Amino acid sequence: MYPQIAFINSPQDWIVILLIVMLLFGAKKLPELARGVGKSMGEFKKAREDFEREITTAATEVKTKEPTTKEPAAKEPHES
Repeated sequence: MYPQIAFINSPQDWIVILLIVMLLFGAKKLPELARGVGKSMGEFKKAREDFEREITTAATEVKTKEPTTKEPAAKEPHES
């Protein structure tokens, strides 16, 4: 099963795209380009994990600040 990105539906489409990229950037620039993409993805993953950690920490703090027991309601005097 291949990812359905716009018009990319088969392995032949990927080959054509890779050939175009090679023509545009050249074989010598491809490792640099791939390295840059890898670093960018690593930074994105790190930022996402930091964001998730912050959300989890905030949710935990909210749960711990909520009172666990409710105060008993004031009793109303009975009229006799």
